[in-house]
Amino acid sequence: MRMFPRALSGVALASAVLAGTVRAQNTTAVRGQVTILERPGETTEDLGNVVVYLEPTGATARPRPVAPINSVINLQSRQFRPRVSVVTEGSRIDFPNQDPFSHNVFSKANGGFDTNVYGRGKTRENVFHEAGVYPLYCNVHPRMTAYVVTVKTPYFVQAGLDGRFSIENVPPGQYKMHVWHDRTSDVTKDVTVSAQGVAGIRVALDARGYKYVQHKNKFGQDYTSASGDRY
Repeated sequence: MRMFPRALSGVALASAVLAGTVRAQNTTAVRGQVTILERPGETTEDLGNVVVYLEPTGATARPRPVAPINSVINLQSRQFRPRVSVVTEGSRIDFPNQDPFSHNVFSKANGGFDTNVYGRGKTRENVFHEAGVYPLYCNVHPRMTAYVVTVKTPYFVQAGLDGRFSIENVPPGQYKMHVWHDRTSDVTKDVTVSAQGVAGIRVALDARGYKYVQHKNKFGQDYTSASGDRY
């Protein structure tokens, strides 16, 4: 049994135990940094959109139960905010319209969904039952694009603005690490997590071949002045 000095109060004792627990959990973190190769003269400004997640492989690591997440993507100033979200299977995302005009959120991925048109101050929602990447669009505003990355694992994170990431509380074992960004091909990497965790992982994504392509509206047609950008 771990002993603490008598001078510690009940609150201090609880804090000390919690701190010790946090330190122990942090030893199983998986840390690294992602960079993106760009065309000559271009700089990366969206490293925060990188999603990193770990899927256990074999029987050496069993994920804890994956709980659904209730999240929000705001429709504001003709943008989805945030542009990238990562959630677990079964999670619900609300789409509140904070603009003084209508929006219509839809996706064609994994069965798709369609909120239909709704106005200012209203909210629509969708439950993301199946793992995968869901590109989101607005049938009213053709330049609105976002992504929901839905995963089966509790071990995920979005990178920081500098590309650094840290997935905490990962049990030791074998994992397949997935690194996703909307302008690059996905990268996967086998990772062995020891009792001390893993640090110093480096992943370079390649966006040099990326080319923007305008998406179609929800009917599979090009946006027109009559169907898009109605303000």
